[in-house]
Amino acid sequence: MQSLYPFRFKTIFKDKIWGGNKIESYLGKNYAPLPNCGETWEISGVKTDVSVVDNGPLAGKNLADLLTEYKAELLGEKNYKRFGNEFPLLVKFIDANDDLSIQVHPNDELARKRHNSFGKTEMWYVIEADPGSTLISGFNQPVDEAKYLEKFNSGQLTDILNKEEVSAGDVFFLPAGRVHTIGKGLLIAEIQQTSDITYRIYDFDRVDDNGNKRELHTEEALAAIDYKFYDHYKSQYEHVKNEAKEVASCEYFTTNILDFSESTSRDYADLDSFVIHVCVEGTYILKYEGGELAVNMGDCILIPATKKSVELETEQGFKILESYIK
Repeated sequence: MQSLYPFRFKTIFKDKIWGGNKIESYLGKNYAPLPNCGETWEISGVKTDVSVVDNGPLAGKNLADLLTEYKAELLGEKNYKRFGNEFPLLVKFIDANDDLSIQVHPNDELARKRHNSFGKTEMWYVIEADPGSTLISGFNQPVDEAKYLEKFNSGQLTDILNKEEVSAGDVFFLPAGRVHTIGKGLLIAEIQQTSDITYRIYDFDRVDDNGNKRELHTEEALAAIDYKFYDHYKSQYEHVKNEAKEVASCEYFTTNILDFSESTSRDYADLDSFVIHVCVEGTYILKYEGGELAVNMGDCILIPATKKSVELETEQGFKILESYIK
C-alpha cells in the first residue's frame, strides 16, 4: 500500500451572488468559466463536494477514499474513533464582493437532530481587507428571543448586531449559534467543522439572476441563535515573528498562526492528529520523510497523522494557519 504524504487537493470553486474576483487576482486561482467566485473549498469531506488529491502517487483519489483506506493513519487514533470515515474539518477561502447574508449555524445537537450532520463552529482569518470593510459578529447589547424578534419584525435587526471594522490579520472565532456576516471587501480564510448548514436570517432583499429572493430560515434560526452578549468578539493575539501563536482553540480544532521570515521545523510527535497548513502569505518548501512539496500563497496542505515532523524551508518568508484537533 502506498505510504501517506502531505496532500494538496484540487480546488472546488463556487460562484455566489455576492462573489468577486480576488480568488484569482489575489490568490492566483483561475475560476473560469464561472462568472465570479465567492468561495473555494480547499479541503472538504462534505458528501456533495469531496476533495480530490492533486499531487503525488495518490492523485485522483478523493478524501473519502483516503479515509476508507488509511483510517487512523490519516486522522490519528483519537480522531478516527471520534469521527470514523468522516473528515471533520472544512477549509475555505471566501471573497465577499458584497455583504453576505446575515446568518447563523446550528450546534452539534441541533444539527444532528434536524439534519443528521455536524454543527458548524468556525474561525476566520482576514487575508485582505478593502479600506473601511466591516463584518458582523454577535450582538452589541444584551438580547433575548423576544427582543430579537421585535427588532427582526420591525426591520431593525442590524441595530442590535455588533459591526466591526476589520483589517488584514484580524481573527474571529465564531462558535455555532453566533449571528454573523462577512462584509463587502473582505478576503477570508475559514476553518470550520464539516457542515454546509446555514440558516439565512436576512439577505438585504437581494434577488438572483431570475429575479427571485433567496430563501430565509427565520423559524429554524430561532432555536440556533446564541442570544448572549459578549464584551468582545475579535480574537486577541500578539503578533510575533518566528513563533507559533495560538489564535483559536476549541473541541473541534486548534489554530496557530506561524509568521516566519526564516526556515523552521515543526514537531508533531505529541499530536495524535492530522495537521492542515493554510498558506496566506509567502512561500516555502515543506520537507518530510520521503519527499518535499512546494507551498505557495493560497495552498492548503493536509499532513497525515503519521508524519510526525516536517521542515519548512523559505527564502522570502511565509505566514500560515496551522490547524489540528487536540
